[in-house]
Amino acid sequence: MKPLMNRRHLLRAAVAAPYIHSQTGHAQPRPTLGQGSHRYRVVPGWGVLDDKTPVKNCHGIVEDAEGHIVLLTDHTANNVIVYNKAGKLVHKWGTQFPGAHGLSIVNEGARQVLFLTDLVKHKVVKTTLDGKVLDEWLWPELTGKYDNAEQYRPSWTLHLANGDFFVLDGYGRDYILRYNAKGQFQKVFGGQAGGITHWGPHGGMADLRDAGRRPSLLIAMSDQQHLLRLSLDGEKLEQVDLPGGNPRQIRLHKGRFYVAHLADNWPKDRNSRGFVSVLDGDLRVLSNIGGTVPEYGADGKLRAMRHQEDVFMHPHDLIVDSEDSIYVAQFASGETYPVKLERV
Repeated sequence: MKPLMNRRHLLRAAVAAPYIHSQTGHAQPRPTLGQGSHRYRVVPGWGVLDDKTPVKNCHGIVEDAEGHIVLLTDHTANNVIVYNKAGKLVHKWGTQFPGAHGLSIVNEGARQVLFLTDLVKHKVVKTTLDGKVLDEWLWPELTGKYDNAEQYRPSWTLHLANGDFFVLDGYGRDYILRYNAKGQFQKVFGGQAGGITHWGPHGGMADLRDAGRRPSLLIAMSDQQHLLRLSLDGEKLEQVDLPGGNPRQIRLHKGRFYVAHLADNWPKDRNSRGFVSVLDGDLRVLSNIGGTVPEYGADGKLRAMRHQEDVFMHPHDLIVDSEDSIYVAQFASGETYPVKLERV
């Protein structure tokens, strides 16, 4: 593990743009990021902890009912780190998930539970908020789609209001598996032979915005640079191109969608940064935080986007709180902690 000072140095480097100091040493106003009505500033030093609470890759992030920010990392000193909104440590747990990747929070009656995926152990695990394991799902041998556990590397889970959930095998054979509320396997679709190619269904959400709308799955197709809308049976309903992006996860907040992008040239250029997009309810880009101004041509197509300010280090997931602040978990970021953005 690198010394604490190295990690803090990397954190400062990752968000160097928002900090401007005059020759007198006085801090100047932090630059505003994004465009239109969705503009933000970085909160300096948010969530930076000490050597007793290290991170490697910060993969998933959610907010619980008490307003705590729950971070999933693949560091087995503490897989789950729970912050308050000020960025102070509340508690931490987990030493058994070396491949921790996707994190979802689900309401089950009066309680909330977590679903996390592990790429190394080839499984999905359901836990309490403080880490008690309630259930787990190993590689889906009974589907006949896999020869062994190593072919199954689940990236995220997507959840319906009735308790059913879907598992995205985004780093394995790219199938999407459906389970009922009791955790029983129901069906499988997609896969490399089903029009979803490798590095495909990485993250996503169930789109349940209103009772009159047909429920669907909205999936971040990372290297394909688009969002894919599927029916609950796997039928392709819509494709929304996000050229220049690399969508890893999409979240819904107050009628707006928020997308975490690695840069489009990852992993060829390890110095690429990435950015965060804000989309309207019809999935048109309104603002790119840390990226270029979104532009649509006369043909209605979005022009290629790119990272502009060196704010992030490979956004992998995000969450938006009740105050419209955004918390961004970053992958391959040199052991840095999440970035918090406050809305201007």
